[in-house]
Parts: sequence; structure tokens; C-alpha cells
Amino acid sequence: IQLQASGGGLVQAGGSLRLSCAASGRTFSDYLMGWFRQAPGKVREFVAGISWSGGTTYYANTVKGRFTISRDNPKNTVYLQMNSLKPEDTAVYYCAAARGGDITNRMDFGSWGQGTLVTVSS
Repeated sequence: IQLQASGGGLVQAGGSLRLSCAASGRTFSDYLMGWFRQAPGKVREFVAGISWSGGTTYYANTVKGRFTISRDNPKNTVYLQMNSLKPEDTAVYYCAAARGGDITNRMDFGSWGQGTLVTVSS
């Protein structure tokens, strides 16, 4: 499955952005989907994940209550709505797909998008 992330940009603290990730090449609903992020000098970390049908979502504690993951299977797209952004949310955000496994573990994801940069200014 191929993934193409978009929607990053520069935003002031407290602002909002919505990331999108378009999938192609395979049956989208066969995949768990996740968003991860990597700040300069840091390890790529889990942000949010969503089950095959979209009925179950998972969030890192650092974004819970501020970010919302959703998916539209007919459109082969997963989204990450990010509200109340903080400077510490600055990172390259990656969408990823997995057939199964631990949705919070980046090692279980075999397909990755190219990343989209989110910069939050204070």
C-alpha cells in the first residue's frame, strides 16, 4: 500500500491543522492506520491509531483530548485533526499502515508515507 501525507505547515500555538493521508494500491480497509511523529534528534513516536473500520481509536497521552484521528474507507484516506497545538508538537508527521499487531508500535507498521512537517510557533 502506498501512502501520501499532506496538510502540514506553520501555525501559531493554540491553532489547528488537519493532516490527510491518501492510500492507494491495496484495500485500505485491510489496514490499521497510524500517525507517528519525529522531532529533530528524537525517536519517531506514536501519536494516534485507528482500527480497520474506524470504530476504535488510540492516542498518545501527550495528544489525548487535542488530536482526533479518523478514516474514510471509501475515500482511502485517514485524517489527523490537531487542535490546541503546542510548540512541542513540532515534528515531521508520518502516516503508516499495518495489517495487524500493536497499533502503538512503529515496528509493526510496514508501510510509511513520506512525512509532512508541522511547525508550531510560540
